[in-house]
Formats: sequence, C-alpha cells, structure tokens
Amino acid sequence: MPDNVHSQSLPRARADIVRGARNGAGTRLLALPRPRFWALWGIVLAAAVVVLGITVADVPGISTDELGVDQNLSQHHVALLTGLAMALNLLFGPVAGVLLIAVVALFLLLVRRSPVNAVAFGLVAVSGWAASEFFKVLVARQRPDSALLFDPLAPENGADSFPSGHVTFAVTLAFAVYFLARGTRWAKSAAVAGVVVVAVVAWSRLYIGVHYPSDVVGSVLAGTAAVILLSGCWNWLAPRVWQRVPVNAVTRPFLP
Repeated sequence: MPDNVHSQSLPRARADIVRGARNGAGTRLLALPRPRFWALWGIVLAAAVVVLGITVADVPGISTDELGVDQNLSQHHVALLTGLAMALNLLFGPVAGVLLIAVVALFLLLVRRSPVNAVAFGLVAVSGWAASEFFKVLVARQRPDSALLFDPLAPENGADSFPSGHVTFAVTLAFAVYFLARGTRWAKSAAVAGVVVVAVVAWSRLYIGVHYPSDVVGSVLAGTAAVILLSGCWNWLAPRVWQRVPVNAVTRPFLP
C-alpha cells in the first residue's frame, strides 16, 4: 500500500479505497452493454429460435437436405482438421467448459479482486448452456444419423440436436470475454477473436457430423438472446445488490 494512504486519516483512506473498489476496473461488469428495448429484442430472438427449431425439426425434407452438408464434410476428413475439431469438441464441452469458466472467475475473484466481474463473467458465459438446454427440450430435434456418414467421428444420438450446446457456449463465452475487454485496447481484438472462435466451433460441429447447419445458426441466435436478457436483468439487479454489500467486505482485500 503506498505511504500516502497511510499518511491520510483512516476514514479518508477508507473512503478513497471504497470509491476505487466500487467504481474502478474491478466493477467494469457492473453495467453490461445491452440494446435499447433489451427485453423486446431478447424475446424476439428467443421466439425466432423457437420458430426456426420447430420448422427444421417438423418440416419433412429439411433435415435430409441439411444432412448433405455433414455427409460432404465427412467424406473429406483430414488429420489436421480432425484433430482441431476433436479438440474443440472437448474444450467447449460441459466438463472443460465449466473448468474454463471456473478458472477465469477465480482469477478475477482472487487475483484481480473483482467479485462483481467474476460473477458477471461466470453468469454470461454459462448462460449459453442454460439457453441451449431450454431450447433442446422445447424443440427435440433428432441428431444426424451417424450411420449415414462416411466417417463418423463422435456418434451421438438423441433428440437434442437443436441448438448446439458447444456453439451456444462459444457465443456466450465470446460475449463474456468481450465485456471484460470493453473499454480497453484489447476490445477490438477480443471481438474479432470471439467471432472467429464461434465460426470455427460451428464448423467443427458440422465437420464431426453431430449437428445440422440450422442447429448452429439457431445456436448463435439462442446465445445472443441469452446474453441480452441476462444483461438487462443484471443491470437492473446487480447495482442494487452491490450497494448493499457491507463496506468491510469491499475494503478488506485492499486494506492492510
């Protein structure tokens, strides 16, 4: 702690630290970016996901036509791309994904001493899985038949094809990382990297043959809807909760 802080009276030093803790980079995510009329946008996007999902699941011929994309990719597997696709299959799966979120959240909490950022990051990132599970149950689309693929890499069965949990998680993780970088020199890089990661993860799900093209399109919509709705609710609730946090809980990590 700098000497000039110790030279101040304790109440003044305490007030300065509280102000910095409450209003500095440690609370960057206390206000998340969201569009005007966020509730309307979120509902419209969610409704679009439902309409798209029910359409592709129930209209005859759509799944058959889309399966052609998976089959074509399955016939052109190469070792390098297969390794990349399988690595993404693991990295953006539930187990590795939860570990990734936990590591970043703990870093923000324990190293950066930013409980607000830690909670916000975790909620935004995990919202993709919550959204995908909700829509999976609602739509109940059968996955592509692995028996119809030339080289099935990770055969999966079940009525949980729409949307892709991997892609939806990639979308919300990209938003979470961008929100952390927003307002810094890394913001543009984070945004570009997020778009690239989402696109590559979406490609990997088709390459492996476990989703249809419309599944990954629905995933982008579902993840965006989840982030918009979560951001709106967070911006309404989080500042009220944060202002009720006892001063000692804010200053304890910063005072000797």
